[in-house]
Amino acid sequence: MTRDTKHGTNEQDYLARRQLKKGTAGWVLLAGLGVSYVISGDFAGWNFGIGEAGWGGFAIAALLMGIMYLALVLSLAEMSAAIPAAGGGYSFARQAMGPAGGYLTGLAVLIEYALAPAAIVIFIGSAVESLLGINGPIIYAIFYLVFIGIHLAGVGEALKVMMVISGLAVFAIIATAVALIGDFDSSRLFDIAPTDAWGASDFMPNGWYGIWAALPFGMWLFLAVEGVPLAAEESRNPARDIPRGIIGAMLFLMFTAVLVVFLLAGAAGAEAIGSSAVPLVDALKATGSDGLATLVNVLALAGLVASFFSIIYGYSRLVFALSRAGYLPKTLSLTSKRKAPTWALVVPGIFGFLVSLTGEGDLILGMAVVGATVSYALMAASHILLRLRQPALARPYRTPGGIVTSAIALVLSLIALTGVYAFDPRAFNYTLVLFVVGIAYYAIFSRHRLVAKTAEEEFALVANAESDLATS
Repeated sequence: MTRDTKHGTNEQDYLARRQLKKGTAGWVLLAGLGVSYVISGDFAGWNFGIGEAGWGGFAIAALLMGIMYLALVLSLAEMSAAIPAAGGGYSFARQAMGPAGGYLTGLAVLIEYALAPAAIVIFIGSAVESLLGINGPIIYAIFYLVFIGIHLAGVGEALKVMMVISGLAVFAIIATAVALIGDFDSSRLFDIAPTDAWGASDFMPNGWYGIWAALPFGMWLFLAVEGVPLAAEESRNPARDIPRGIIGAMLFLMFTAVLVVFLLAGAAGAEAIGSSAVPLVDALKATGSDGLATLVNVLALAGLVASFFSIIYGYSRLVFALSRAGYLPKTLSLTSKRKAPTWALVVPGIFGFLVSLTGEGDLILGMAVVGATVSYALMAASHILLRLRQPALARPYRTPGGIVTSAIALVLSLIALTGVYAFDPRAFNYTLVLFVVGIAYYAIFSRHRLVAKTAEEEFALVANAESDLATS
């Protein structure tokens, strides 16, 4: 480990200033965290994929993305149990592919997690405007300040608040589904006229190209669930809790995805839902449930807030891990008396707020999806490499299907990456610029300042420091 003359002259002092609160989260809270990351995607955004591909085409796209996420989640469950570190995918990739591979994976996740809250807070602003008539930078600033402040109070408090907010959002989805079941008519799923695109039909009116362009929208039903392993160092029993939490979250999200994809279009019509800014609300209004529609419109804000709140948690733990390892400035990994990573919460929050001032929510979210798909490919590749190169690594949980499962995630993530380009080339190209800047920073600066030469050395240092601090 390198000496750090600013923050301490030995390993124990360096790491003593960079400790998260242990034993805070069991698997239920972790599953709640996974649901919180994603739940806003059920309320809006995904439905524009119906506009791109028709209901049948979008159903295929969503099914493919569901398979990709399930395969990825099962792969991450194994790696997070074997390598329980706060860096999540970055930590897995560093062990599998070395410092450069670890950094590139961490950079991809950071792009996703730093940009996604900026997009979500713009959508929150629109929701607040519809309710109170107020929007703009002041709303963005208030939400960043309030929810970063809650995180600074401590992880236990933050996760409990997340569970309550997510519960309200889930209630809105379940109540909507119950109200719409009686109005479901399968013929309404196919009320979009076929075009002359290749492969077009009543089932997929925009043909095969429509399915390709709809892949990013299928991702919105699950985007960011992969962030559960970022809580590994704060869980009670990582080897047991992380696999249970992330798999439980994914299964529940698949259930809610089926509810909204089938029932909304089946009740209100695919054409109407494919262009709706508030699909749950519009589906309820179309079937005469105006009172429930008003309540769901309010609770939709809870869904957005849940994802905004939880992704702030995710980016802070990733920045903390990258900083502690030396990839980012080491000040960013300093923790408070409450064991909250203060600067890892604040600095990306300032960045996200500035990005939100563009007002380009769809573009920003598209860029986050590019970062996500790159990270998925690298994390899936890490699972394959760890299985091949380190077969003796202790694996308390083993991925069903082994490398076949992670290979499915790898292939589908690369296909999804091209789908972003098909939908919005600007998002693809702008994100490429961020990658170039991040890679240049590593090549010129941070690779010379890493805390440990290998992942094993870094993990050993952290474990030894935790043991020393516990007995001191």
